[in-house]
Amino acid sequence: MLLPLRPCTSCRPDDPSNSSDSSAGLRDPGGRERRNAIQIEFQGLPAAARAHATANRNAHAWAIEDSRGNRRTLVRQGASGDETSAGKVDLEVGHRGWSDSVPGLPRPCAGWHRPDASERSSLQDTHDMTRRDRVSGMRVSTGCRLRYSFPQPTPLIAMLNVHYSRFGDLERADYLVTSPSVPLESYRDGFGNWCTRLLAPAGDFALSTDGIFRDYGRPDPASPGAQQHAVQDLPFETLVFLRGSRYCDTDLLSEEAWRLFETVDPGWPRVQAICDFVHGHVSFDYMQAKPTRTASQTLAERQGVCRDFAHLAIALCRCMNIPARYCTGYLSDIGEPLPHPSGDFAAWMEVFLAGEWHMFDPRNNKPRFARILIARGRDAADVPLTQTFGQNTLTEFKVWTDELA
Repeated sequence: MLLPLRPCTSCRPDDPSNSSDSSAGLRDPGGRERRNAIQIEFQGLPAAARAHATANRNAHAWAIEDSRGNRRTLVRQGASGDETSAGKVDLEVGHRGWSDSVPGLPRPCAGWHRPDASERSSLQDTHDMTRRDRVSGMRVSTGCRLRYSFPQPTPLIAMLNVHYSRFGDLERADYLVTSPSVPLESYRDGFGNWCTRLLAPAGDFALSTDGIFRDYGRPDPASPGAQQHAVQDLPFETLVFLRGSRYCDTDLLSEEAWRLFETVDPGWPRVQAICDFVHGHVSFDYMQAKPTRTASQTLAERQGVCRDFAHLAIALCRCMNIPARYCTGYLSDIGEPLPHPSGDFAAWMEVFLAGEWHMFDPRNNKPRFARILIARGRDAADVPLTQTFGQNTLTEFKVWTDELA
């Protein structure tokens, strides 16, 4: 949930460092007036740049995003609620690995405060129920290590960092690290996903991330009463997720979709019926994975991996005029019986019902714990975790999503 910091109105009115009028300026611990503090110190951006902030109640950290999509984190030093001796915070910018110091930042209650529950409700993204309140129910270690062998220098785009909608939950940033070290360029794609472009050198080359996130510790949410929209009432930004795409060939599935689900109540019951059908119709088999398999082929072959389950369910939802988008990320085995399979990335879908996006998982078809999004798109073609522009051999693949004590 991305929330803007705002002037505090609950502090003592006689405290000169507290002012609900940002034009009056803030004062640092030394009593100096700090005009434009919100622009310079909390954002560090031009006045015209868009920025959002979110409060991390455990670490006194704020995450912001500028108009170019750069992720930034303001993190207080020292114990919770206390000023540091130098009154400084660290400013970590994007995934470029450099930091700066900003002196004299007031403590959170000196002019600025974190919104309470009612304010969070009014400020939250009204179109995304897949974002949850930040409750430190569990600490989860997430990360991956991918090693390649390249015969020559090869361009590569990586999409391995956790989605910004979970950025407020981070305890340790999941920075992308390469070995050997190479220059990185980061940007956001058309769907808002965080991407990193680099030139991999010839020979052995590794990419890795290693973050710690705080999860709310409850299973995936459900809204059984969520209703389906008429197409003419859908928000414009959802319409792209009604169309066919590379792996979701709706033109070949429309007749079968209406035959199967026309009589099912629209809305949540219809989406759940689609998930039940896909889960029961398709057998999961790693050995049958194919990078070119489409939704209609999954229906015919009745086998595949999690992305095939997601593509078929997405295509069937779109045939029934329900916007659906593809998601990829981490999914833990917390609460699942042993033995657990080897770690891997997961795929699921989000559908638009009752004015909001809701998560469905046709592969597992039951609530799971610690689901952490990396990227969204129309289908897997929009969100390749790595895309290489040349010959290569993948020599190591390791993924983990583990609960920490």
